Amino acid sequence: MAIHKILFASLLICLLIQSSHAATKERLFSDLEKSALEVTATPSRVGEGVVLAAGVDKLSITWKVSSTATKEPEFKAIKVKLCYAPASQISSWSYDPAMKAGQSFDYTLERDIPTGTYFVRAYAVDTKDHEVAFGQSTNEDKTTNLFSVQAISGRHKSLDIASVCFSVFSVVALLVFFVNEKRKAKIEQSK
Repeated sequence: MAIHKILFASLLICLLIQSSHAATKERLFSDLEKSALEVTATPSRVGEGVVLAAGVDKLSITWKVSSTATKEPEFKAIKVKLCYAPASQISSWSYDPAMKAGQSFDYTLERDIPTGTYFVRAYAVDTKDHEVAFGQSTNEDKTTNLFSVQAISGRHKSLDIASVCFSVFSVVALLVFFVNEKRKAKIEQSK
């Protein structure tokens, strides 16, 4: 019975430590300043029904600080994320107050991005690496400025050729062993 109390107490202590650590590190999404960053994402191929190919196509992502941003003095860096579950994270850039006009870069879609519909979100973080504001390339309902990505299937001609070669080899090896065993059986029978 004493062991149960010790295990329960240690579990309770671990939970308290974890919850207090999380309380100092994370903020709720609803606490972030909305639309503090103006974000645009332009795919390399545009048009109705166009699906971007992972590992091939690029996104041109541009962000700038909105004139309505109230927490701008807290901005230290900007983190840009490709939003989808699970989110694909792009590296961060240092925030320079002189760059209010914005920054732009081209991002090649990674080969391991799953098929889906995406938008881009940028977060401003403070000196403690806490997110303080965000902006996104879509509206609040996430219905505009979306783009689709088609994942790589993982099949290539070289893999298909290798699988055919191994299949042919295994069938030939099976036939050789079968014929060899039949021949041995006939020799044994004739003795």
